[in-house]
Amino acid sequence: MSSVKRTGRQTWMPGILALAAIVFSAAACASESIVALPGIQVHLAGSNGATGEISSAIKILLGLTVLSLAPAILMSMTAFIRIVIVLSMLRHALGMQETPPNTVVISLALFLTFFTMSTTLQEVNVKAYQPFMAGTLTAEVAAVQAIKPMREFMVRQTREQDLALMVELSKSEAPKTIEDINLIQLIPAFILSELRSAFQIGFVIFLPFLLIDLIVSSALMSLGMMMVPPASISLPLKILMFVLIDGWNLVVRALLGTFS
Repeated sequence: MSSVKRTGRQTWMPGILALAAIVFSAAACASESIVALPGIQVHLAGSNGATGEISSAIKILLGLTVLSLAPAILMSMTAFIRIVIVLSMLRHALGMQETPPNTVVISLALFLTFFTMSTTLQEVNVKAYQPFMAGTLTAEVAAVQAIKPMREFMVRQTREQDLALMVELSKSEAPKTIEDINLIQLIPAFILSELRSAFQIGFVIFLPFLLIDLIVSSALMSLGMMMVPPASISLPLKILMFVLIDGWNLVVRALLGTFS
């Protein structure tokens, strides 16, 4: 059991922090700042007087901006989009708007994302994070090495039509290899493909629950009970059916099976 925990931790935990650590280190190396200890004062040193100080301040500002946007950027480049949308649509298909709570849905989506991205994160850890921490790679080279597995993952999940659309809108030449694909074109194409896949899966999930709603509504109308809300009867039936068929297991298995 302990070996399983160590393996899982070594698989995705370093990879999760790899890109953020590399970006942070790049910002720190780019800015020529001296921190006085003890205390919290930061002194900016520039070789060209005021111009150098402004340059260093801008570098620090850009580094902090990248760090603040890093979670959103990383979420846009992983399986989180498809997973969280499908789980949210499942909740709506059941007819429960607030159950499970948003925190539970997002937490489940996060850990399923870590599980799905474990191979990619492990590659980031081996090729970029560990060499960078060992000092064999600079921050710039480590960032390039870290983005390669992420690029390959996004390309596998992206439809050619979506990528062609972004290339056409950017009025750029069609890429010949994976390395030629610009991230500015790849990331929105990847998001569009993930949205399409999530809605396709959500449609399939909605069908059995819609059938239950139709059956309950027809039964109530035939009995003349038009004043009874159909949701008050269909909701327990949908929950019972979902539990009996082990719905969470089926949804998670089918959802993770859609990633190539």
